[in-house]
Amino acid sequence: MISPRDMAKRQLNLITHRIHTLPVLVLMPHSSCNCRCVMCDIWKANQTQQQLSPAILQAHLALFQKWGVRWVTLSGGEPLLHKNLWDFCQLLKSLKIKITLLSTGLLLQRHAESVVRWCDEVIVSLDGSREIHNRIRNIPNAYDKLAAGVAALRHIHPDFRVTGRTVLQQQNFRDLPEIIRSAHAIGLDQISFLAADVSTEAFNRPELWDEERSAIVALCPAEVPEFANIVEQVIADFAPDFECRYIAESPDKLRQLPRYYGALLGQNPFPPVTCNAPWVSAVIEAGGTVRPCFFHPSLGNIHDAPLDEILNHETAIQFRKHLQTGADPICEKCVCSLNLGIRTAL
Repeated sequence: MISPRDMAKRQLNLITHRIHTLPVLVLMPHSSCNCRCVMCDIWKANQTQQQLSPAILQAHLALFQKWGVRWVTLSGGEPLLHKNLWDFCQLLKSLKIKITLLSTGLLLQRHAESVVRWCDEVIVSLDGSREIHNRIRNIPNAYDKLAAGVAALRHIHPDFRVTGRTVLQQQNFRDLPEIIRSAHAIGLDQISFLAADVSTEAFNRPELWDEERSAIVALCPAEVPEFANIVEQVIADFAPDFECRYIAESPDKLRQLPRYYGALLGQNPFPPVTCNAPWVSAVIEAGGTVRPCFFHPSLGNIHDAPLDEILNHETAIQFRKHLQTGADPICEKCVCSLNLGIRTAL
């Protein structure tokens, strides 16, 4: 249960545009990745590895406690590449913070015991049935390694929560029914879907993709109605999975994915976005860069200034004050929004 005091602080964030509480924090412990996915450029920075040190985290624990951080998502790159990840998690657990690990799944089997000990849940990337998943990840046997990792977690703790997330894009949208079947076969507790981001500097893109690069991932005009038809067939064929929320999205939410790609082509408006991420969360990258979310520009770096000074600097306050998520061009194209209610208990 969230306390009235915490609810009041969240409300104060929204009213004053100053951060008084920070329920959600995304940390990128390691900058490298062990996949070479077509829709992501993080792996291109593998030669210049960066990681957040436990010492940096230790220096911010008092602030995390003051601000009531309740949920930390370990994103990346691949967090399991961090050489001191469990020291990292131990510090977070000293504050009773929920830890969600985002992983490619390639190293889960090797680290299964520590994952179960220190993390509360794992979200793995599932890009398709075996052949398509391996092709998109550009890693031989990636699917089988993922499946073995999930099995290892289940062997240690049968009820440990492991869910999947799929970026639906040009190379796998036709595989949507098989992705759902694969999620069941691997033993995932739930599967969710989102569109690919092709329009921001997120995921290690110092320069925006040009049309040629975007065209490899986004859908062409003829593929949008094809995708829409596949979605309708999935809604009909997998009705029980929607009813029990095995598929995280509602049918209407899933229908937004082909509309999103249609919007990129100018065929229709973008699906509406409701998000308050910059007021209730922050992202800290492996190099120390602080962002209000994955997609908006940097607000500063924790190697140059403390997190509270960065998030409550006048520049950050003015950013939140003038941000209209329903109209901002970056928010308009967001593929991964967060809307945390004032009374939501994490």
